[in-house]
Amino acid sequence: MSILAGPAGRRLMDLLLAPADPRYPRLLASLSPAPMLYVQGSVEADDALSVAIVGSRHATAYGLDVAGRLASDLAARGVTIVSGLARGIDTAAHRGALDAGGRTIAVLGSGIDVIYPPENRDLALEVARSGAVVSQFPPGTAPHPFHFPVRNQTIAALALGVIVVEAAERSGALITARHAADLGREVCAVPGRITSETSRGCHRLIQDGAKLVEDWTDVVSELPQEWRRLVRGAAVVMSGAIRPEPPSDDGRVLALLGPDEPQHIEALIERSGLPVARVSTSLLALELEGWARQYAGQRWVAAEPATARRAQRHDGERRAE
Repeated sequence: MSILAGPAGRRLMDLLLAPADPRYPRLLASLSPAPMLYVQGSVEADDALSVAIVGSRHATAYGLDVAGRLASDLAARGVTIVSGLARGIDTAAHRGALDAGGRTIAVLGSGIDVIYPPENRDLALEVARSGAVVSQFPPGTAPHPFHFPVRNQTIAALALGVIVVEAAERSGALITARHAADLGREVCAVPGRITSETSRGCHRLIQDGAKLVEDWTDVVSELPQEWRRLVRGAAVVMSGAIRPEPPSDDGRVLALLGPDEPQHIEALIERSGLPVARVSTSLLALELEGWARQYAGQRWVAAEPATARRAQRHDGERRAE
């Protein structure tokens, strides 16, 4: 059964984008030659603000949680999430973006009417409604193994950067990371336990210079400045300082703090609805980054990093010129 079997009468050729088409993805045009692209759903100009999240098909609970959280946090801020609709990390990334009400693009290693794995057919329909399912292979093409390295290059080309979440030493996700590096895109990786086979590829990427990612702010800080400024709610200043925003834990806690009236930690725990340990961890992180200051008696106020103040002064001086 084809996912194209929605409103009938829509011809397959209506879904084929050539590089010269004004709707063709801006970033994908950097490939030489740029491929023809079958599209189910819609590709929008704003999808150029995009990040790919890829990783193991045999992901752990930790990897699935991290992939979903990163995708959700980024999608909530207007970043389109690109992935490959595979089992494991890819599925978690698409789900995270959809749960946040954001856009996501699934790139297939088969024809656009051949969903693989088949259990992701419903997910493909959801993605097409909230973004796009795309393929450079003609309809009816089976998911042959040699198609996936090509698919991985397309994933890398469609995004400003690639985040690898759990990858063994021979994982196909590392091919995507290599393509991203070759294209001049940012390469990021999420660390895992040093004993975890599913994180060895990520650790190798970090050793080779990939950005170590702990949350969405690490990803946004790596994007070119002209793109960082487009991320909703990031408050990215010229220095690279990023104000944490909800729905992240740090953002939820910071949103409860004001600059003048100190808040006791017990009140923050009650108002945030977060566990004690997570509030304590967030307050420590905010203090280290300069976004919060502690007074005696475990009372807290909002602060502003010196780097952000300098950048704001610089912006004010430029506007006054």
